Amino acid sequence: MNAMSWSIEFLPLVPWPVLGGFAALGALLLLILLWRSRRGALLRGTAYALLLLALANPHFKKEEREPLDDVVAVVVDDSQSQGVAGRTSRTAELQQELEKRLRELPNLDLRVIHSSSAADNPDRDGTFLFTDLAQGLADTPPERLAGVVMITDGQIHDAPKSAENAAAELDPEVPVHTLIPGKKDEFDRRLKLLAAPRFGLVGESQTVELEVEETGGRPAKPIALTIKRQGEEPTTETVTPGQKVSIPVMIDHAGANIVEIAAEVDPDELTGLNNRTVLTIEGVRENLRVLLVSGEPYAGERTWRNMLKSDASVDLVHFTILRPPEKQDGTPINQLSLIAFPTRELFQEKLEEFDLIIFDRYQRRGVLPLAYLDNVSRYVLDGGAVLVAAGEDYASPLSLFRTPLSYVLPAEPTGRVINAPFKPKSTDLGERHPVTRDLPGGGEKPRWGSWFRNVEAQPTEAEIVMEGADGNPLLVLADRGKGRVALLLSDQAWLWARGYEGGGPYNDLLRRLAHWLMKEPELEEEQLHASSRGQTITIERQTVEDEVAPVTLSGPTGDTREVTLEKSEPGVWRAQVNVSDQGIYQVSSGELASVVTVGNANTRELAAVTATDEVLDPILQETGGGSYWLGREDGEAGEMPRIVMLGSGQMMHGDDWLGLHRREAYRVKGASLYPLFNGYIALALLLGLMALAWYREGR
Repeated sequence: MNAMSWSIEFLPLVPWPVLGGFAALGALLLLILLWRSRRGALLRGTAYALLLLALANPHFKKEEREPLDDVVAVVVDDSQSQGVAGRTSRTAELQQELEKRLRELPNLDLRVIHSSSAADNPDRDGTFLFTDLAQGLADTPPERLAGVVMITDGQIHDAPKSAENAAAELDPEVPVHTLIPGKKDEFDRRLKLLAAPRFGLVGESQTVELEVEETGGRPAKPIALTIKRQGEEPTTETVTPGQKVSIPVMIDHAGANIVEIAAEVDPDELTGLNNRTVLTIEGVRENLRVLLVSGEPYAGERTWRNMLKSDASVDLVHFTILRPPEKQDGTPINQLSLIAFPTRELFQEKLEEFDLIIFDRYQRRGVLPLAYLDNVSRYVLDGGAVLVAAGEDYASPLSLFRTPLSYVLPAEPTGRVINAPFKPKSTDLGERHPVTRDLPGGGEKPRWGSWFRNVEAQPTEAEIVMEGADGNPLLVLADRGKGRVALLLSDQAWLWARGYEGGGPYNDLLRRLAHWLMKEPELEEEQLHASSRGQTITIERQTVEDEVAPVTLSGPTGDTREVTLEKSEPGVWRAQVNVSDQGIYQVSSGELASVVTVGNANTRELAAVTATDEVLDPILQETGGGSYWLGREDGEAGEMPRIVMLGSGQMMHGDDWLGLHRREAYRVKGASLYPLFNGYIALALLLGLMALAWYREGR
């Protein structure tokens, strides 16, 4: 309904500063005339004032106004911390009841603004109600805003100290109220990381420092802290909340070492989601120590040496047997420039210090006693790695297989050596195995160069990943005890290094083989890996099996889901999952597990989940708003306060009511101006006053 408004408006003919100067000059002259007691001074002053009034050009203004509805903003906190202790359902009840009551009020425009943690903004870490309020009211004039009601647990990370500093630029006359779907003095326990290493040297221990925090005012009592490493039985320690705890973590292997730490969950606490944390500590090797023993000089001997020496992280010890014990030519020892093979030192005293031992065309010639080769077998069973690159020596009676090393070797020689050209080829298993998968130039018809020697052997409890002449095994891999062993049944990989017939991927093959033997994670046959980009998690399952089971994805809020993987290439299955929450996600499949961080790993949303009114207290005090605790013991929402429209006031709330400011905003639909002091009437009035002043002075 439109309304009429009447008012006086000035449209000066000269700028206001000039008009003010004239007024000051007239006042000065009038004072002088009055001081000197001149006749007609008041009449002259009145005439001068009327002249200034004419220059001010007053108008009578008539406006046709259309009243505008007041705007009230309801901000709903949909962050992660609102998902605990049944707050989600209570928040929905409060929102429904609040909207119902507000819509019953006349001339009120309701704006509902939802604020989430990270669904729409992956870079956001926390609850930003005032930022979302500013965006939701971007098209609303400030003079129309009657009030703001926030349904939140009070854990807000962009709360201003004053209304002027708010992202929404609130008017201090606009009351801000909070409806809290929680209870005072809520009890919660959380695990707080103080220091967690990202990397650690393999074989050494790293220290994780943490603290168990409790809120709610209860006295601290000792609780159980469970530490679980992937593939190991969990261990338990007793800790006291509020005290710093140091936990040693042994880095057993290279790559991701996953450690899960969980504090005991109390039946009375809000949630157990923040009682648990999962750490990933990347194990790195300081230096890889490799022992290379070449049985005799030959054309491909330096292929292994060059490949290993090209890696700056490898400490290589290489011995080539140039003068076996049976070679006696009468040359005095003191005239020989050869270095004696330190067999005792290497194969008994320091054997455990090596990460990999390579026998290149080595045969039993009395250099290494059988007891030392037995030490090598035990070394493998205890977790070591051995690679045998075999030529004709492996098929001879002096073969390494005729020694105690046979306990760990993966194939028994038949005594036959095939000397014919062939192109190495990956087997069906090799197409899926990380050592031989995707070798450049491979496939059904390999494009790499030929080899000319293949030792025939029968594998035993081993994997054949490459085949040679007539389909015979060429590269055989096996796990033995805690360690690994590989057997390359040809000594002609050097032909690829020399570029014969175009060469081949010798560097890729030999490097992958060495790293697989040392259990580098990226070359494990069975591996589960997860990575994130934005709010998308990519899950990759590496396996040599033909089928894989769905994997389980666990989120930071405790929700779990099964994810079905699709085959993307031989031996690799992938899937992509979009998630909404920030934090640590865990992917598991049987004994395999991996963790991935989306956004901030230690998200502020789960760092503190107890409801509070302290964060918003400064702005509530400034705007006259109030906070209302609406959580009940039975889990239902409490009684909603009454809503009252007020004209103005410093206090805009009571124990059972909250007030909104009636703004009475309007929009002008039309206006008319009528001049009040111009034309003949104004001229006659001025001339009359001037004549009267002249007459008075003339008497």
